[in-house]
Amino acid sequence: MDQPVVRVLIVDDHPLFREGLRGALDSTPDIRVVGEAGTAAEVPDAVERHRPDVVLMDIALPDRSGIEVTRSLAEQAPDLPVLMLTMSADDDSLLTALRAGARGYLVKGAGRDEVLNAVRTVATGGAVFGPEVTGRIAALLDGARRSAVAPPLPVLTSREREVLDLVARGLSNHRIAQELVLSEKTVRNHLGHIFDKLQVNSRAEAVARARDAGLGTD
Repeated sequence: MDQPVVRVLIVDDHPLFREGLRGALDSTPDIRVVGEAGTAAEVPDAVERHRPDVVLMDIALPDRSGIEVTRSLAEQAPDLPVLMLTMSADDDSLLTALRAGARGYLVKGAGRDEVLNAVRTVATGGAVFGPEVTGRIAALLDGARRSAVAPPLPVLTSREREVLDLVARGLSNHRIAQELVLSEKTVRNHLGHIFDKLQVNSRAEAVARARDAGLGTD
């Protein structure tokens, strides 16, 4: 009997990384890359067209956070597992991805066999996390339960609070990038994470939450 083939959609904005990942996944007979997407906007059509069994998702996409895309997929296609493969190894990103419905979380740099095994695991209904994050999950989830009644801003990293403070002061992304010596793309990525963590949909809502918490004022 032929071995079932796991169909994978890669979502990442770096073509060279996608190419290398495709080569690693296609090197084994039971996994096949059926499509790629470089932006969040491309994901719904790619999922509809290619019908993947697993989505490999980066967090830092140019137009929208991969965590937000994961949350949308969890609502629209709850049986489609998402495996995060990202440079973001911080606790906040991990916890937010879990809350969004990710079935697994690997940090870029994971070995070929680790990625292949993770794809197979989530495709069959399991959950998998890289060794860098496994030991922290129970403590993170326990801490999240204890802080469920706390205000939302403690979930932000110190850098995200800096960005949100400047947003609340009325600065544009360009000015924020200058103030914090960051690229505008990095500022946009921080804003995507802030929107996800505070569960807001607009800059105005984020400003309102910031000012309620005392940010954006002298």
